[in-house]
Amino acid sequence: MQVDPLALSEIRATADLLRPYVISTPAYPWRPQSPAGTLTPDTEVHLKLELLQRTGTFKLRGALSNMLRLSPDERRRGVTAVSAGNHAIAVAYVSSLLGVSAKLVMPSTANAARVERVREYGGEVIQVSDAAACFELASEIVRSEERTLVHPFEGKYTALGTATLGAEFAGQAPALDALLVGIGGGGLAAGVASACKLLQPACRVYGVEPEGADTMHRSFRANAPQKIDRIATIADSLGAPMAMPYTFGLCRMNVDELVRIDDDLICGAMAFLFRELKLAVEPGGAAAFAALMGPLGRTLRGKRVGVIVCGSNIDVETFATQVRRGERFLTDLARGTPRAS
Repeated sequence: MQVDPLALSEIRATADLLRPYVISTPAYPWRPQSPAGTLTPDTEVHLKLELLQRTGTFKLRGALSNMLRLSPDERRRGVTAVSAGNHAIAVAYVSSLLGVSAKLVMPSTANAARVERVREYGGEVIQVSDAAACFELASEIVRSEERTLVHPFEGKYTALGTATLGAEFAGQAPALDALLVGIGGGGLAAGVASACKLLQPACRVYGVEPEGADTMHRSFRANAPQKIDRIATIADSLGAPMAMPYTFGLCRMNVDELVRIDDDLICGAMAFLFRELKLAVEPGGAAAFAALMGPLGRTLRGKRVGVIVCGSNIDVETFATQVRRGERFLTDLARGTPRAS
């Protein structure tokens, strides 16, 4: 599926548009002091700490890129969005900055702390059964109320927003051999990978996807956007029920390889990042690092590797439960205890 690639001039113009509203998040150069799974101390890791972004995730960039381009009439009518949490938080935050009404459709399973944060920013929350029902209701809201849909991952403006993150990182960590980025619906990966290939064309881009939400794997295999019937992963921010044409096309063009990881490995990455670097990372934000501890550690041994750490919106209780699970996983890994199938 062919789509028009992003141009560097468009990415730079979008970065200028977003600059008053976003933080240039730090890139942290780091070498592990001891092995962590398959990750060994001779690998040079550069962590892009986008979890320090306003609203706690990269989603702010896509929301701003879309909403700053709304016409006065579109701002008057307001916006709607579908999200398990992070995108809704970002849209509500931008709406509060711009004085725009926001009606956010979230699944009933959404983390309560994320729902509360949306409301703190003034967003109206409607909760329905699942992701498919969320998209159906949002489409009805667009038809009946003439609100603009701010899509969580599809569209050129969304990709341009996340491309500003890729371009920023490329300037902070030049000459990378590989770049690891979480991939759900593909909104983050589409923009980051596009910028990476423009600025560091020799860098190999890996998209990291949970086993329980492998929409992009299925789409790559079919060479067309696919849907999944069930999402089964703790990384809900990577749990897109479908891929969509534009974002899929950019990912197909610029992502060199996809890898799957399971929830145990994600929890292990959360535990390791907290123990070693004191970073409190949500599951989706830890996914890219989890791949470096698992399926990609040996492949990238001794390389210069960039990792997008993209989110931190998680409540204390859930974080503690998942880190404890991750600590048990790391202990078993160090002992060589076989994992249950």
